[in-house]
Amino acid sequence: MKYGYLILNIEKLLAENNISKNKICKDLDIARPNFNRYCQNRFQRIDANLICKLCSYLNCTIDELITYVPSDKDNN
Repeated sequence: MKYGYLILNIEKLLAENNISKNKICKDLDIARPNFNRYCQNRFQRIDANLICKLCSYLNCTIDELITYVPSDKDNN
């Protein structure tokens, strides 16, 4: 059974706030390879602490950061 998937809108929020990946990784002490996986939506689990850090840093809400795509919209 398919349950859908999550999309992290990190790249969009970084662009809107004119923040580089290098800057956010340095400021939040996040390993760049791990951050890139989140940006590319190639993750298996989401760290709740990371989501809190991102929302605080980017001054956004969880629903601005994360989009849920239900399985009925999934073309796979």
